[in-house]
Amino acid sequence: MGINFEVGGIITAKKGHACGGNKWTVIRTGADIKIKCLTCGRVIFVSIDEARKMTKNYEQGKL
Repeated sequence: MGINFEVGGIITAKKGHACGGNKWTVIRTGADIKIKCLTCGRVIFVSIDEARKMTKNYEQGKL
């Protein structure tokens, strides 16, 4: 199955975002997930499969 993303989790991506950052926080989960760049604040939707492919490291959120 792979990684189970949770709201508040931090994704470290394999490749950097255009702004230079590579850390994202999970805002919403479901069929796709909504993630926000921690450097520039850009919000995007990606599928679960895309998120798993882009993930280098994942840290569980502390709620």
